[in-house]
Amino acid sequence: MKITETTVRYRLRTDPSIRLLFFSNLIVIVLALVQRWSMGELLWIYWWQNMIIGFFNWRRILALKSFSTKGFKINGRQAEAAPKTQKSTAWFFLFHYGAFHLFYAIFLITSIPETSPYFMLHGAVGLGIFLFNHAFSYRYNKEQDAAGNPNIGTLMFFPYARIIPMHLIIILGAAISGESTWLLFVFLTLKTAADILMHIISHHRLPLVKQ
Repeated sequence: MKITETTVRYRLRTDPSIRLLFFSNLIVIVLALVQRWSMGELLWIYWWQNMIIGFFNWRRILALKSFSTKGFKINGRQAEAAPKTQKSTAWFFLFHYGAFHLFYAIFLITSIPETSPYFMLHGAVGLGIFLFNHAFSYRYNKEQDAAGNPNIGTLMFFPYARIIPMHLIIILGAAISGESTWLLFVFLTLKTAADILMHIISHHRLPLVKQ
């Protein structure tokens, strides 16, 4: 199903999980700029957000009552819309997504040392904000999944799109020495826009009407 500007505007007006996602990001942006959070702190906070997204996506796959496997292959064969496919897909996603973020954490530990005395406090605040946000979103959109027929293969790959802004800022950060308010603003704005857009796409395109 094609995503149009009208669709985006409609979802922004009617979906409380999108509004909560926007305000959650806005709170983090304000706190980061006012309290001058370091880039290292923000990358760790968004690493934790990615882990939260992955956890709830794993639960979302396991909670599906009905799903499509169109275009989804396992070991080169068309997957069946069966419980065994659902379980194997969920656990494969959890393993692959977790392993990816384990290596990402190692990169952050070795490449971005954190010296802020308020690192744990800022991290806990960011973690709490996004945990509440994504828990609400999962519960709110669970009924939409149950009423539709999501493509399980598409659902498995959607969370990866949300981590693109983090990769972009690492590349940008490597090219710019030091940290600045401008760099923080660009990163946070890009990240928020991608968050909201991918949320709309994942919850608009996936729950297809049952045949």
